[in-house]
Amino acid sequence: MQNRSKKVLVIGSSAKEYALVQKLQTYGCEVIVAPGNIRIKDIAECVDIREDSTKELLEYVLENAADLTIASSDLAIKSDIATLFQSNEQMIFAPSADSAEITISRSSAKKFLYRLRIPTPKFGVFDKIQPAIDYLKKAQMPQVIRSDEAFKGQDRLVCTTFSAAKTFVEDLFASDTKKIVSEDYVYGHEFTFYTVTDGYHAIPLVSVANYKFMENGDGGVLTSGVGAYAPDYKISNDIEDYLMKNVVNKVLQALESKGTPYLGILGIDCVLKDDGQVVVLDFKSFLQDHDAKVVLNLIDENLPALFEACSVGSFADDYESVKISENSSVSAVVSTRNANRIIEGLNFVDSDFVPFGISKNDYMEFLTVKGKNFVLTNTASTLSRARKHLYDDLSCIKFDGIKYRTDICEQVEKF
Repeated sequence: MQNRSKKVLVIGSSAKEYALVQKLQTYGCEVIVAPGNIRIKDIAECVDIREDSTKELLEYVLENAADLTIASSDLAIKSDIATLFQSNEQMIFAPSADSAEITISRSSAKKFLYRLRIPTPKFGVFDKIQPAIDYLKKAQMPQVIRSDEAFKGQDRLVCTTFSAAKTFVEDLFASDTKKIVSEDYVYGHEFTFYTVTDGYHAIPLVSVANYKFMENGDGGVLTSGVGAYAPDYKISNDIEDYLMKNVVNKVLQALESKGTPYLGILGIDCVLKDDGQVVVLDFKSFLQDHDAKVVLNLIDENLPALFEACSVGSFADDYESVKISENSSVSAVVSTRNANRIIEGLNFVDSDFVPFGISKNDYMEFLTVKGKNFVLTNTASTLSRARKHLYDDLSCIKFDGIKYRTDICEQVEKF
């Protein structure tokens, strides 16, 4: 008699969940997604339950005998789904709302970094408009201004003048933003250092180079991410060891001492300055939409088993390290300002395709939406080869108004 496949519930509705579903299916898992989206429905069963409807999600898990739940959605995490599931003896891979506050609230993250004396850019936190404007009058430019909660949308801007900063702050508060964070812009190489943890023991996954500006050469609008590559050859083992000792372990120990141990994937957003110093910008509660496939393609462990070990408390005994492939991955986000344009050429693409919110017409052709449309990721034996294959595939895709950065991983030598 054959063992039944493991049933896994994934909670979320964005590109990272699509990538996660694909990875879980390679282990023979039966994957259900709540709530999912129109494109995730193409590859997995979706149930119409909101990410923050934690009691309804628990009822679904109990009624359908799900073996493992993975909450990668910030909204679900903020609703404290982890605590509810754990109190009902249901296996879940996700941090509690209290432990994940530093990944959801930028102001909490900045204050937390300051208390732990972890290097971070000078910052100010404001819940009223006038103190924010007074601060900006004396602040060093450029300033990076963001709303407090990281999942509220494209509510961030790098302001090079006081006038631009003042206007953006006024716009944020006018749009019902309750709190903002302004910090000095730090020049250097941006990357995310990902780890997996049960709250007490942490293991590095991979460092990912990030591209967050829309235009080549880090120009244009600051976004949550428009491209990535891994492993990040600019981040040495010494830098990763420094981050484990002086950031990850300090963070986990501080959270444990508060009685709120952090279980899940913890990403550390950093900048490597020209002088070799690393400063920490903020924290991520899971992989990000633009780099999820990059990271997942390099993980050689059985992912459900890894997540279960964290959930049941056997992680430290079962894992001394996480197997990471010797391959390399490069991704690019494809965007446009034009909706309802037919996307041509996807059938010629060999790179991994992860969609955002694109739709299909009656002829089953993909149609664009305004903004981010999809992520292409190529994985190969070297970064240079992955980059070449990625851009070869991107050149096959045609539609009016197509937009993507052409300089991702441009400086890489042959590895």
